[in-house]
Formats: sequence, C-alpha cells, structure tokens
Amino acid sequence: MSSPDVVVHGSGEVLAAAAAARLITSLVDAQTARGTASLVLTGGRTGNAVLEHVRSSPARDAVDWSRVDLYWGDERFLPSGHADRNETQARAALLDHLPLDPARVHAVQPSDGRFGDDPDAAAEDYAAVLPERFDVCLLGVGEEGHTASLFPDSPGVHETSRAVVAVRDCPKPPPTRVSLTLPTIRRSTQVWLMTTGSAKAEPVALALGGATEVQIPAAGARGLDRTLWLLDSSAAAKL
Repeated sequence: MSSPDVVVHGSGEVLAAAAAARLITSLVDAQTARGTASLVLTGGRTGNAVLEHVRSSPARDAVDWSRVDLYWGDERFLPSGHADRNETQARAALLDHLPLDPARVHAVQPSDGRFGDDPDAAAEDYAAVLPERFDVCLLGVGEEGHTASLFPDSPGVHETSRAVVAVRDCPKPPPTRVSLTLPTIRRSTQVWLMTTGSAKAEPVALALGGATEVQIPAAGARGLDRTLWLLDSSAAAKL
C-alpha cells in the first residue's frame, strides 16, 4: 500500500482544473496499457467541479469514453433522478455530455429501484458489479474526517469483509446511503483525496499525522500504487 503524497494548490478552482487534467492523463494511460479504464466518482462541490473541468477541457476527447467503466464511491439512497444523488449531479456535470457506453455506467440502485427501499439489498447488488481493481478512485474528505460515506467510529468504517455496505443514521443528511468500504477503496491503483477550505484543515492534518481510520476514515483510504491528497492552501494550513 502506498504512502500519501500531498499536492497543495492556491485555490479550489485551480485544484479542480489541475485534477481534471491529471485525471484525463491517468485514464489515457490506463487505456494505453490495457484498452479500458475504470474510475470511481465522488460527489460534493470539489468532485463535481473536477467533472465540470473535464467537460470543458480541450483534451477530454483524448479519452475513449466508450471504454471507461464508471462507479461511485458512495451514493445517497434516494429516488432515481433526485437532485441530491451523486449520480444525478455527475450526469449533469459531465456524464450526459460524453459518448459513454450505458452498460459501463454502474450506478447504485435508487430507493425506488429494483430493490425498493432496501439499502442492504442495493449494497449487496452493487458489490456484485465491482471489478477486482480500479484505476483511479476519487474521494472527498468531510469536516469530521469522513470519506465516501464512512464516518468516524461508525459500523461501516469497521467493516472488513463486505465490499459495499448500507449506511444508516449518517450525521449529515440524507441519513441513509450506500458506500464502498475501505478494503474496497484500497483495491484502487490510485486514490485521490480532494478537499478544500479551512474547515477541512484539522481532519487533513490528523489523517496525515497518524490518526487511525476509525478516528479519521480518510486516513484509511490508500491506493495500491499511489495515494494523492489534493488540497487548497486553506485545507493544508495545519500541515
């Protein structure tokens, strides 16, 4: 498992633009090596900003988007098309503007989907579609150190056997979600943790300073070959 590398950008806007350029290059490299690429998406302000920068990049068509498999690190367990679903936001920011193969877009079942209002069934179903390894896994970091929908000392962050879990009673709304577990995240060649703002400075410093994954779940998000923390100067202020 890799050790963290830290890249600090002057602003969140610069971070998003730089991460988008880095992402395009990484997907092209993966396709050059194997013909396909797999990417785990994240929600939130920074994650969606990265997707918007990919959308507007002149280099975006260097990627053969028909040969990219897309997954989500977590999803709000809400009805299909709900504005708060990560899938809905990612489609608006980028996915609906690309020549994707619909069979390669692997979304978590919504609360009005095939399993109804049963997040455990949706989690089990999602685990069955995951590959053995991801090329790039994009993640955010919350103010209390959560990543994906794994919160400090929650049942999900203690999970070691299941690939995907239902998460209930989240401290941030909506309370019910579906999330990859840390062992699954660690099946990624590269993990990028992207976050901005002074409210994130404390959890970033703790995660990079030796906190356990139970205390700060983001500390347990590592890539097989590379773990990259992409921060703006405010989020990096306490390093």
